[in-house]
This record gives sequence, structure tokens and C-alpha cells, in this order.
Amino acid sequence: MDETTFQSLLEMIRPKITKQDTNMRPSVTAEERLIVTLRYLATGNSYEDLKFTSAISPQLIGKIVPETCKAIYEALKNDYLKTLSSTRDVLALR
Repeated sequence: MDETTFQSLLEMIRPKITKQDTNMRPSVTAEERLIVTLRYLATGNSYEDLKFTSAISPQLIGKIVPETCKAIYEALKNDYLKTLSSTRDVLALR
């Protein structure tokens, strides 16, 4: 994915995946959340393997990936996913 596409996608989903820092620790940034999710989707590596390249615990990656995937789906579904509303639509796919 090129930088322009990455930044465009990030801006679409940033409000949904940005978390607030706490007194205990800083949050994982929206950029890091998108990067680890895209790396997971592209490689299929386990959360355990991804912890080495992201410095994020596997437990937190397990929360980040589904949340970020949902945000990506919500941001892109109207432009890239068609809802099949009739038998004709289904048969047209064959």
C-alpha cells in the first residue's frame, strides 16, 4: 500500500480507532493500530509473531485487529461493497 492510500484510509477511520492516553500509559496511536492490522491481514502472522514487529502485546493486538477491521469495513462498505437485494443480483454473480 502506498503512503497516499495509507494516509487516506487512516483519515477515514482515525476517529473510530483513536484512544485516549491514561495516567497509567500512553495509548497505541491510530497509525500503529492501522499498521498492525494491515500487517496481520497481509501476512497472516499470529498475534504472538506480530508483537515482535509492533511492540504491542498479543492480547492488545487481539483487540486492535477486530476493532480496526470493523472501522475499515464501516468506512469502505458504501463505496466498495454492494448489497445483493434480489435473486437477479445473486444470479448475475455467476
